[in-house]
Amino acid sequence: MQDINSFLSQAKPKLHIPHLQWPGALSIAIPEQFRPASSRSKRSRSQKPRRQPFRDSTSITRLQRSFNPLDGVRAIQRHRLGWLDIQYAALAGFMIFSLSIAPMPILVKIAVPILSLLVCLMPATRQFFLPSMPIWIYLLYFFCSRFIPVQYRPHIWVKVLPALENVLYGANLSNILSAHTHPVLDLLAWLPYGIGHFGGPAVCSLAIFIFSAPSTTPVFAKSFGWLALTGVTLSLMFPCTPPWYEKEHGLEPAHYGMPGSPAGLARVDQLFGVDMYTTSFTTAPVPFGAFPSLHAANATLEALFMSFCFPRGRAFFIMYVGWLWWATMYLNHHYAVDLVGGSLIATAIYYIARTRYLPRQQPEKRNRWEYEYVEVGEKPKTLDEEYGYVGLGGEYGMGLLERRSTHLSEDDEWTLGSSSSFSTSSSPRTSTTSPTLMSPTTPTEADFNHVTIPMNLNGQLMWGAGERGSAREDEVAEVVVMR
Repeated sequence: MQDINSFLSQAKPKLHIPHLQWPGALSIAIPEQFRPASSRSKRSRSQKPRRQPFRDSTSITRLQRSFNPLDGVRAIQRHRLGWLDIQYAALAGFMIFSLSIAPMPILVKIAVPILSLLVCLMPATRQFFLPSMPIWIYLLYFFCSRFIPVQYRPHIWVKVLPALENVLYGANLSNILSAHTHPVLDLLAWLPYGIGHFGGPAVCSLAIFIFSAPSTTPVFAKSFGWLALTGVTLSLMFPCTPPWYEKEHGLEPAHYGMPGSPAGLARVDQLFGVDMYTTSFTTAPVPFGAFPSLHAANATLEALFMSFCFPRGRAFFIMYVGWLWWATMYLNHHYAVDLVGGSLIATAIYYIARTRYLPRQQPEKRNRWEYEYVEVGEKPKTLDEEYGYVGLGGEYGMGLLERRSTHLSEDDEWTLGSSSSFSTSSSPRTSTTSPTLMSPTTPTEADFNHVTIPMNLNGQLMWGAGERGSAREDEVAEVVVMR
């Protein structure tokens, strides 16, 4: 009796199986609404859409009509400062720099900031001028850059771009394309370079404002303005001669004060008998701003935004970018390296805008006045085990090379690509269909091999000779302790 009591008073044996661990996290597409709160909070801000607050269905499309500056002051008081507000300090710096170097009356220098602040305070004008303020600052910065003192300007690079052109492409593409000219080709090149470059942003803004989600046009305007400011700053810090300089002066050193050139656009002026480009390009503020090409950058940004808002016209927008690329080289204004550099900068700015600030488009809505809400950010991506994450814009994310998997639908967050998450390669049977998350494949009794293993008082398994061969410790799926 004492032996029995002493046996029962001993601590319960503990099961200690080395290397017996729960498998790692499974790559299962769990719908967002069924994920724990801690998991949802870890999602990237770029993938988490933000729904704009609104009081009624018309508040997000209603235009402001008040011209009271006090309304703007109250809006600033309610505004919470964030890291994104640094852009306004940067814009103020560009404005102060431009006005300080420009030879204009002091009253004008004082009036420009005051008027800019006033139009940004009145709600009726703020909704237009505040998003487009980077564009207006760019125009001021561009035309005032001619007044930068020569002693503060960097060296003008003459041989860098031709050398890069020959190294990367094996030839000077601009000289090849501009070797043979014709009046018809001049007109074809003039349309995108001389007309589309200046009128394209206004046409795109109007189309996006009417037919796209609310708040899309302000994002486009800010992206366009900051793209232009970035391009002009790079041109001032890294001045390079365009192809027309190589044709007129060879590889001789360039110096500030040399006039610009309309290059191939002079033939367009002769064709129409009007001085549209000769004088303006000859007296250009930045004659040595070949790199990066703002013509290519602006066209690329417009094509990306228009493809996002109007996916059916994606092929046309891509063709327009290629058309303008050809026109810039045919008119002898840019090297191919300049075009690539400008387009890369535009693509980077578009990607940032799309993932963080661009509202999602709702295909069933025909214009902005049909929207009841907007969601900001990229659409959450679904998991495809064969192709990876597939979401709005495809795996490329730019919207131009969109490719959706044919076996995915809108509810494919519920579907797995294969049955590998539920069955191992050692299983004698495989599934040809994808099991759903709510009804996974349940193994039958024939798939299990029940093994009874005795355990001593110290919690150690007492394997037998035949038992160790029939089952391994890392294959134990369930342990039941029996007395």
